[in-house]
Amino acid sequence: MSTADTFAPRLCLLGRFTLTCGPTVLDVGTAAQRLLAYLGLRHHGTRTVVAGTLWPDVPEERAHGSLRTALWRLHRGREPLVCSAGDALSLAESVTVDARTLMDSALHVVDASPLALAPSPELFFAGDLLPGWDEDWVLFERERLRQLRLHALDALAHRLLAEGHHALALEAALESVRVEPLRESAHRAVVAVHLAEHNVLEAVRHYLVFRDLLDVELGVEPSARFVAMFPTATQARLMRLTRE
Repeated sequence: MSTADTFAPRLCLLGRFTLTCGPTVLDVGTAAQRLLAYLGLRHHGTRTVVAGTLWPDVPEERAHGSLRTALWRLHRGREPLVCSAGDALSLAESVTVDARTLMDSALHVVDASPLALAPSPELFFAGDLLPGWDEDWVLFERERLRQLRLHALDALAHRLLAEGHHALALEAALESVRVEPLRESAHRAVVAVHLAEHNVLEAVRHYLVFRDLLDVELGVEPSARFVAMFPTATQARLMRLTRE
């Protein structure tokens, strides 16, 4: 990594908002944080759209004024973090965004590209997108990223299992379960790892815990596909347990 890369601005949106430049944490204020997060997730936007999205409950003129203040604060005494081309705003190319890297890594894994080429698969285990922010546009982006992360974790677990990396596959599957406890495909991935290691007891225990959770939360049973993963004798015992 070059010195320029080391000191390039980094925008962290997974977990608590953080903007750094090398070892220095930059304090830009709440409004500028919202602007950077918006552009970090959506890449660009017109001034009118950005102002209306970030300040939806105030008159248009005041929203534009708040946007101008946020831009001034970001540009004050430092290299601009936001670029302006006419009416369009975008994040400076020098700024790296962890959420964008996560998206790239997730799409890389889902597309079945070589795992070694994924930008940063460790971000699959990072925190949620901007927890505590409740604006509509953040909620939309959080759910979009959550779904992409879940699909990537499922794909990663199965690929690692196929390559014989059982411990890593289990970590990916359990992270998917943590993100969405009612997601059956994640639980099937956990059970697949246990069965691959011939840990039938662990597989059955995990299945039964998920079955009980599903019954309490949704009043339904796991799919027949899930039960079919087990050896025939175990399937029969699981069916009896279900009827009981």
